[in-house]
Amino acid sequence: MPRTRDNVVPHAKVRSLREAIRKVKFAEVERTDVVVELQESERARLELLAEELQDVFKEVPEDDDQFSFQIVPGNLPRLWIDITSHVAMGRDKRTYRFLKDTRLGRTVILETPELDDMADCITEYIAERVLERERAVEGDWLNKRLKEAPRTTQPEAAVQPQPAAQPVSVPTVRGLWGPFAAFAIGILVGVAALVGYAWFANPLN
Repeated sequence: MPRTRDNVVPHAKVRSLREAIRKVKFAEVERTDVVVELQESERARLELLAEELQDVFKEVPEDDDQFSFQIVPGNLPRLWIDITSHVAMGRDKRTYRFLKDTRLGRTVILETPELDDMADCITEYIAERVLERERAVEGDWLNKRLKEAPRTTQPEAAVQPQPAAQPVSVPTVRGLWGPFAAFAIGILVGVAALVGYAWFANPLN
């Protein structure tokens, strides 16, 4: 037979599922409040950074659309600088982390709790990107200009054909002897005429 205890007071605690559900919900609400407070703290720090960079954002050329400069809320609020780089808070919720996505993965450009240091780093980054875009635009313009140059260049004046040079006649040996032979024949004819005249004028008998 089972033994029973004498003089044992029954436990008066009554377990209630409804009460347990209420406690779980209350704990969830408390955790949500903490998460919301942390997110609001992160967003507040990012807003301070954005205010520090407000003058820099205004100086960016209006036709340069590569920057976004906006805070995107979420579980991890981020201040987006351009399509590949943003600033987020570290795990301690006080350290700024400037991150950039590349083909090799995500890299950390700067990690610091100092607001001024992060603002200076972002300013230099924006300046480098603006200069890179200007060089790219200038290079595209130069390439286009070089490609269009043959079409827009006025055709050069047509070169007038020079008249063919008249060949210079070089006297040949036969040409040189022609006048001399005529001169010699003339002398011989003259001598013959004189001899004939003298013969008829003074006959031997």
